[in-house]
Amino acid sequence: MREREDEWTGLMRSAIAGDGAAYHRLLRSVTPVLRATARRGLARAGQPVDQAEDIVQDILLAVHLKRHTWDADAPFAPWLFAIARNKLIDALRRRGRRVFVDVDDLAETLAGEPAAETVAPGEVAAQLNTLPARQREVLQSIAVDAASIKDTAAKFSMSEGAVRVALHRALASLTAKLRDR
Repeated sequence: MREREDEWTGLMRSAIAGDGAAYHRLLRSVTPVLRATARRGLARAGQPVDQAEDIVQDILLAVHLKRHTWDADAPFAPWLFAIARNKLIDALRRRGRRVFVDVDDLAETLAGEPAAETVAPGEVAAQLNTLPARQREVLQSIAVDAASIKDTAAKFSMSEGAVRVALHRALASLTAKLRDR
């Protein structure tokens, strides 16, 4: 292990000095280790490991772009693995908390579930009329007329933030009213 780290450090020093062949050898040497690290990290997070190669590519790109920040007096491996850890965390954040469940495992359970209760369109319209005028107008513009936040803001002389707040409040109020019925 220590031998490998020393080799990587020497290769990186040579690469920084302009030795392209050393840089190529370094990248070929670290790639399998990074791939295993990415797979382990994904598995530990309960994520499928099929995205490991994308993470490895992100790590290698970051190494290439940030190689000038590496301190040649320091060992290379800790610097590399700090980048690897950060890229893995970034990838997990982008993916969010997802749980993958095979639908076939739930087929029997789903077949026995009663259909969800539906809301009559007239009831929705009646509940819409109970909303404050501005919330109702914003909801109508975005949800029914398919206008964008920007267009709705211009139409009602509101900021985009105010449109988002009005939309959120309208949806929350409408959801609560329909849930209570």
